[in-house]
Amino acid sequence: MAIEVKVPDIGDFTDIPVVSVLVSVGDTVKEEDPLIELESDKATMEVPSSASGKVKEIKVAEGDNLSQGSLILILEEDAGEGASDADATKTDDKDKDKEHTRSEETAEAPKKEAAKSDAPKSEPVTSVTDGNAGKAHASPSVRAFARNLGVDIQRVNGSGRKGRILREDVTKHFQSQQGGAPAGQGAAPAQGSGIPPIPAVDFTKFGPVEDVEMSRIKKISGPALHRSWLNIPHVTHNEEADITELDKYRKELDTEAKKDGYRVTLLSFAIKACVSALKEHWEVNSSLHPDGDKLIRKDYYHIGFAADTPQGLVVPVIKDADRKGIIQISKELGDLSAAARDGKLKGADMQGASFTISSLGGIGGTSFTPIVNAPEVAILGLTRSKMAPVWDGEQFVPRNMLPLSLSYDHRAIDGALAARFCATLKHLLGDVRRLML
Repeated sequence: MAIEVKVPDIGDFTDIPVVSVLVSVGDTVKEEDPLIELESDKATMEVPSSASGKVKEIKVAEGDNLSQGSLILILEEDAGEGASDADATKTDDKDKDKEHTRSEETAEAPKKEAAKSDAPKSEPVTSVTDGNAGKAHASPSVRAFARNLGVDIQRVNGSGRKGRILREDVTKHFQSQQGGAPAGQGAAPAQGSGIPPIPAVDFTKFGPVEDVEMSRIKKISGPALHRSWLNIPHVTHNEEADITELDKYRKELDTEAKKDGYRVTLLSFAIKACVSALKEHWEVNSSLHPDGDKLIRKDYYHIGFAADTPQGLVVPVIKDADRKGIIQISKELGDLSAAARDGKLKGADMQGASFTISSLGGIGGTSFTPIVNAPEVAILGLTRSKMAPVWDGEQFVPRNMLPLSLSYDHRAIDGALAARFCATLKHLLGDVRRLML
């Protein structure tokens, strides 16, 4: 019996390009075995098989754009002698028809090329499409990169497999545009952005070099970060919170948690504190309306957190953090972080964040400027806490101080609101009992 395997629910993603097909015709696959890899503008995700069987026919190829419900392949269920000769004959006839059609197309190809060569020659055509931008053979991340540079994707020649447009192709096209500026003038601004490119340098003149391929996650996230940095007027507010008492309580919980196989980190408490502060200052949990004249108020609290993986940073999301306690949040943090490191995160695990926290506490630092993860309007950065002398009104006493760095979109949040939000956060972190209210 033939089984159709389709793309399952992958969240709000649509038209995601296939970056690799992991099986071949004749392969035997089991349920949950990965079949293909899809590349969104946020991450690469594997699509598992919904059934077991032998791969009879593959309906997709690298570069194809898929959405939920798209047909991936057809499996042949192991049915012993159940397959009839008539079915086999029909399959053979279909295969013969396909081969006959391919032969006709192959025979016609030279004629078409000859007709083209006899036609009057015009200016060289640089577009790899038929004029429809939606048909350009490029991934969303490459399209975003082209938009940031102001490059018309239709006019870029693809050097990848089957004419796929790569990031390098966009860069080369952009540089060729800049090189065409009249003598004595600066490089012509790119369409839309007007940002001149960084000149290429031959580093081999100075010593040995090696080209090292960037991880796929960095290739995907780079254009998104670039877009946010260019479009959002960033401001960063720095603050310190006294977590002396909170950290003592955290260590008690962590000691007990280790026995059950999970950890309680400071990030769990930071998430709870942020939820309370976001409820008091709802604008920090909002998004700008597309018309630019309104804010979209959100009555949910999905907190994203930056997870460090061997391939780069990804941002899983703790959904409905306002309805969860420290223990449940800690367990979810551990599960999502492990899935991120193993490359097992699903698309839904990285969607819907209304606010993000980037914690570098385990590494170090005193402050930094995290980039707002649009369409959010703020992101909180945490660095390593340290013992510092703090004046209590009579004397200096040692206190454990945690640096906070809030980057925000100045169109939605002004400096006073950012300072109030951080003051609320500082107040909540200063006494663990306040997080229980």
